[in-house]
Amino acid sequence: MLIRHEGRQTHPYRDIFGKITIGIGRNLSDRGLAADEIDLLFANDVAIARAICGDLYGVAFSAATPARQMALISMAFNLGGPRLASFRRMRAAIHDDNWMQAAGEARHSCWAKQVGRRSTEIAGILASGVTPDA
Repeated sequence: MLIRHEGRQTHPYRDIFGKITIGIGRNLSDRGLAADEIDLLFANDVAIARAICGDLYGVAFSAATPARQMALISMAFNLGGPRLASFRRMRAAIHDDNWMQAAGEARHSCWAKQVGRRSTEIAGILASGVTPDA
């Protein structure tokens, strides 16, 4: 009955009182999300980002160091599949195992200007194959 009354919405909308609502009547404005709900959403989004990387980079992604995989997953998480796919020269460099060029492509992109330090860290990981704190 609740589903029938509330409906099932995959995208946020404003209810009749102007409250941001999603799913089956979840009032995000007043209730928000619990920690376990945030963790579930995050885990699902990371899995999607990992799948995007697998699709775009194939064996090159599987063969990459865990740090490089993490960096690419971060980009996929931030950009989504279509925008990450637009990094054609970076993808070609990754397929050629030319991580320095891949890092340069990331570093000199419009995305890098938009996200600042995030791109600097990711480009450094792509170039070195290790995380800065490793």
